[in-house]
Order: sequence, then C-alpha cells, then structure tokens
Amino acid sequence: MTAERTPDGGREPGGSGRPPGQEAGAPAAGAASSPAGGEAGSTGTGRDAGAGDGTLTRVEGLWVGHASDPEGLTGCTVILCPEGAACAADVRGGAPGTRETDLLGPGRLVQQVHGICLAGGSAFGLAAAQGVMAWLEERGYGFDTGVARVPIVPAAILFDLAVGDPRARPDAAMGYAACQAASREPVQEGSVGAGTGAVIGMVMGPQGARKGGVGSAARFLPAGWTVGALVVLNCYGGVRDPASGRWLVGPPPVVSAPSWPGAAEGGPGMSHTSLVVVATDAPLARDDLYRVAQVAQTGLARVIDPVHTWVDGDVVFALSTARHRQVPDMAGRMALAVAAAQVTAEAALRAALRATPLGGIPAVDAAGRPDPGRSAGPGRRAGGDAGGAAGHRHRQHPYQAEPL
Repeated sequence: MTAERTPDGGREPGGSGRPPGQEAGAPAAGAASSPAGGEAGSTGTGRDAGAGDGTLTRVEGLWVGHASDPEGLTGCTVILCPEGAACAADVRGGAPGTRETDLLGPGRLVQQVHGICLAGGSAFGLAAAQGVMAWLEERGYGFDTGVARVPIVPAAILFDLAVGDPRARPDAAMGYAACQAASREPVQEGSVGAGTGAVIGMVMGPQGARKGGVGSAARFLPAGWTVGALVVLNCYGGVRDPASGRWLVGPPPVVSAPSWPGAAEGGPGMSHTSLVVVATDAPLARDDLYRVAQVAQTGLARVIDPVHTWVDGDVVFALSTARHRQVPDMAGRMALAVAAAQVTAEAALRAALRATPLGGIPAVDAAGRPDPGRSAGPGRRAGGDAGGAAGHRHRQHPYQAEPL
C-alpha cells in the first residue's frame, strides 16, 4: 500500500507514518532479519518519544530514518521533506565536510530542499546523499528542470574513521536504506545512524572520551508552531548539562595546566564534528532560517565546551516545512529562534545520555559517570574492542536499517 499524506502531517490511517510514495512495511535494502525474529539493526535503546514535546518528527512534513553498520561503526541519518522545505545552513566548525550548502545562500535559484543526509565516514560519507537522491527521484520528488526532477539533498559528515573500520563508509546504498527506514515515529536516539561511531570529549584524551550519538527534542509554542531538533554529537569539547552545570564529560583542563590529556596522546586528532538539523512548521523565509540556524548554534555552546574548534566541522541546518499557516511577526520569529536554541541544547544532551558503549568506548550514565555495563549494542561487548580496525575485513554493505 502506498503511503498517502493526510492532514495529520503524513501518517496513513493505521499509523505507518511512511513518507509519501513509500510502501508501508517495505524492508530496507541490505537489511537482514535479526536472530530474535525482530527487525534488524535495533539496539534496544532510544525507543521512547523523547523528552519535552517529542522529537524532530513532531514537525509536520518531516520523516527521519537511520541506517547503521554496527561492525564498521559508522552510519547515516536522513531527514526527508519530499514535498520541499525552505532551508538555510550555518557552518561554524573549522573542519566541515558538506555538500550542496552553497545553494542555501541568498540569491540562489533553488529555494527548497527535499532531504538532508547526515553521515559518518568523513568525506567518503557524502556519497550517501546520492542514495537519498535516487530514492526521491524514483518517487517523483525534486526540483523540476523541465527534463527531469532533481532532488536537492544537502549533506554533512563527521569523522568516525578512527573508531571502527576505516574502510567501512556510508555509501549510496546506505543512504537509500535509511530512506526506506524513514517514518514519522519518534526518532530513535543513541548510538545509531550517523551517531554509530560518534565520540565526545576528546579534549580529555582517549581515556576520558565517551561515546556520542543521536539525540532529538521538540517544543510546541503557544502560537501553535512546532520547533524540533536532531543532533549528532561527535564533539572535541567536554559535555555538560546546562541546567545543572554538571559535567558528563569534563571539565576540560584549565589553560594554565602544563599539559592536557589529549596532548600526551598526540594531540586532538580529527575525530570530531557535531551535526544539527533544526526545523519548524512555521512559514519562514531563507534569511530568517539563516538567523534561526545561527541562534541554534548557541544551543550547542550551552552543552559543548570548547565548541566550534579547528578540528570540529559543526554545521546547523534550519528547515521550514511551512505546514502552519500563521506567518510569524518579529516577536514570533524571536520565539522560534529561542526555541531552536533550547531544543538544540536538549537534543545534544540527550545524544550523550542515550549513547551506548561501542568499540571499547564507554558511555556515560545519567549521573555523568562511565557506565561500561550498559548494552554495547549489536556485535559489541561493553568495554570490549571486538577486533578494532585491524581485525576487520572489507565488507559489502554490512549496515542495517534502524526501525523507528
């Protein structure tokens, strides 16, 4: 059965929540059944609706899907807006890896995007966006050039090659699989999708670093608009709870310290970058979305210290699906920007708290302490390496689609 868009923002009667044009229940390409008879790729974590008012999929017109490689420790996450959404981006990190961000600036011909792809694999992972384009093109979505519809899919990547198998990288088939898994169900959080190989707090050195992942949050505003965020947390800096000031990873060494843990291990490395998608159903022009993206960066700064360093490639995408008819005035735009920063900070914090140990990297528990006893997820033992990069062989599309 083909999913039809309904007034509730994309769910079929019966609740499949699949993107328009996707057959309900269609398996993701390359996914296998789990030994327990369930859907492949489930980590058993992150299945609730999230904190506050839900997750990014509360914003009408958006679908989210993950595809993960639990052995190579990489993956990708897609945010689909098949019928188009206005988009802007703000790049703050010193080492970004992006695709199609130039067309998001002022004065560009194309005004809407049809999806966003976030991936591991460093620059190799940008290839996953090609699979997202293929999935959208097959269903007739894209910018109409007169001879073909060209789906517009900006993308950004993070560096996770040092965590698992450096030869395991998101590709077009993985991007396609993430689209197949996409739905409007609450976003699965934790060490999944683009967050599979994410690491946080390398400012503390390898022994002080902890597992990162995906987090999401949303807020309903009194005027009727919804604002949501999805964060893939893979930061160099330490991580703290902005409400309590409690450090989950950190605090970073003081400037006056004769040496810092990372220096003893050969410097900060390259395993960083936090990626954010913040979205609203309020009708906003691209210039206004650019300002929302800028303000949302302050949400990262509330949680990460230091943030936007030379070795981070931090990027915030801001989307407007314009499903809500009320156009915000200046006061409304201010409220949306404030909410964008709030949900970004909340999603970043949840990304740290929902992560699970993988590749020998411990996670943090709710008290901010190492918690190697939690489930290590598919193919990994808590605190164990399961072979590391040297023990991996080259594999063809080993990922699994993550059910939401």
